[in-house]
Amino acid sequence: MSSPALSPEAWLARATIAPEVIALRPDYRALLVVAEGLRPGPSDGTSERLLADAERVARERFADTALEEHPHIAAWREAFKAAGMKPQRTRPSAEALLRRLADGLPRVNRLTDIYNAVSVAHVLPLGGEDLDRYQGPARLVRATGEETFDTTAKGEAVVESPDAGEVVWRDDLGVTCRRWNWRQCTRTQLSEKTTRALFILDALGAMDDAALESAGQALVDGLREANPDARTAVRLVNGTSSEPVSC
Repeated sequence: MSSPALSPEAWLARATIAPEVIALRPDYRALLVVAEGLRPGPSDGTSERLLADAERVARERFADTALEEHPHIAAWREAFKAAGMKPQRTRPSAEALLRRLADGLPRVNRLTDIYNAVSVAHVLPLGGEDLDRYQGPARLVRATGEETFDTTAKGEAVVESPDAGEVVWRDDLGVTCRRWNWRQCTRTQLSEKTTRALFILDALGAMDDAALESAGQALVDGLREANPDARTAVRLVNGTSSEPVSC
């Protein structure tokens, strides 16, 4: 069920964003990072330090500021409303993660902890997918409502479908992330066996390209620190172009 043996650069070049998504938010961009040669496993000293540092930065940033007042969080709330979602019930992933700061962020596994650290420190939605569980290219589309989405409910594996018109990431087999960046599927989730991964950093106009690329650099740096043999490729994708980025 893995993706064909393409180079990271060639795989990234096939990723697309549908025109109907860009029509909804012309300011949307995705910074895509493919990493190979990763060392999977449980949370460790490196991932713990990166996550703890990010928690400290986020707590300082939001000590006197409500989450919804941050420009990028506010922009994502607006985007969710425009796509027919209620952000009080379906929160952008960065906001949902930041709301857990008071009790401490979850420790999941070393790869997930690293990307969560970047998400909260840079205030942007960020997801990770096991590339060996992908089939075909990644594309962001508005769903027909007939696609499949592998998830869990009450501890049991279930298959759902997105709502018609919902913004979703998908591959040839089905939806990999529902409601733009709200919930990832179980099929492609990072695990303690993942050695090849795709990371998706979502940005709207409130975050400029320099800040987005800074977040991408932080992710690449964290991955390389935790995985000295990692190889990465980065590409900025919007509705009209797909450009390589140096990180």
